[in-house]
Amino acid sequence: MHRALSTKFKIMFLAIRIARRYFFSKKKKTFISLIANISMLGVGVGAMALVIVLSVFNGLEDFNRQLFRTFDADLKISPRQGKTFSLNGEVFQQVRRVPGVLTVAQVLEENALLQYRGRRDVVTIRGVDDNFATRPQMDTALVEGSLTLQAGTEPFAVLGYGVAQSLGVIVEDDLAPLEVWYPRRDANLTLPTDDAFVREAIRPGGVFSIEQQYDDNYVIVPLSFAQRLFEAGNRRTALDVRLKPEADPQTVKADLMAIMGTNFQVQTPDEQHITLLRAIQIEKFIVFVTLTLIIAMASVNIYFSLSMLALDKQDDVRVLYAMGGTPALVRAIFLTEGALVAFTGAIVGLALGVLVCWLQQEFGLVKMGLVTSLVDAYPVKMQAADFVLTGLALIGITLLASYGPAVQAARRGIDRRN
Repeated sequence: MHRALSTKFKIMFLAIRIARRYFFSKKKKTFISLIANISMLGVGVGAMALVIVLSVFNGLEDFNRQLFRTFDADLKISPRQGKTFSLNGEVFQQVRRVPGVLTVAQVLEENALLQYRGRRDVVTIRGVDDNFATRPQMDTALVEGSLTLQAGTEPFAVLGYGVAQSLGVIVEDDLAPLEVWYPRRDANLTLPTDDAFVREAIRPGGVFSIEQQYDDNYVIVPLSFAQRLFEAGNRRTALDVRLKPEADPQTVKADLMAIMGTNFQVQTPDEQHITLLRAIQIEKFIVFVTLTLIIAMASVNIYFSLSMLALDKQDDVRVLYAMGGTPALVRAIFLTEGALVAFTGAIVGLALGVLVCWLQQEFGLVKMGLVTSLVDAYPVKMQAADFVLTGLALIGITLLASYGPAVQAARRGIDRRN
């Protein structure tokens, strides 16, 4: 067995030396050289595109998670059925005492009509308690005013950037308050009158900008204001749980589920937005397959260049057989030659891809063109798994493209010898 391994190693070493000589020598057939160069270029461009595109998808996934962390809580407790639930004070205290829980915020959320200086828009009113002000993530999203929701007895609203632009809201204007309309529970909306709606006035206090989904819909108000507007009493839409830095989300989630029971669900930000994250992962996979197929098409040139090289090197193959060479050695030579062509292009392409991603990370060359305080350039994140997948794909494609010409070269040499 040791002798067999030694023989295989010698064949591999000799094949690499001969293939390297073919690769670096000035080929007599310039057309063969041209096709080989085109093969390297195609594989290099494909490898570079794979690294860049996959890194952009990784960056977008992380970017969305950053958005979720800005607006959503570490864990969200909500009813499995219906929009609201009756808050039980004893249960609420049990949730607050769970190990790893830092704060628990009460949330009351519903759509309502918002009016400002004659302009109207349907928005999502999100009533939150005093724990909202303790969330440092929202500080990064504030673009105007402050996050203060209550000054004494006067309530303030923090509007999404899109809502503020749509209504033309001026935060510094103390004379024109926002007016919020919501239908009463027992109102007849077939022939609505003014008495059919609860109307509450509130001053704009700040504007935040996170992402269009939030900016165009949300208005954050004090919980007491939302209770009066929606006539909700002790009913809540959700409990937003903020965790201590050292807490394990899954452990805390299990503890909360044991307290809340089967009628409630406890979700992490990823679980709350599972559809979006899954769509990004599916798109990433489809792009990976598409670009891999493009690289496979480019590798057809490897097949042609090796086939013509095999024809050009028939005399060399006959000499190898005369010196005691075997078909395995000839196949190894041409497989190695194909690998050198493909991997040279791949290494250059991967290096360029890493360079482009690094430049984007450091200098933000390509802008997103979005009005947001969180990021203004396309996010990019390189992952080792992407390089491994790209490498495996290139190895598989190279072997498939090189195997046919290698076998043909070995058979042709045998036929010539006979």
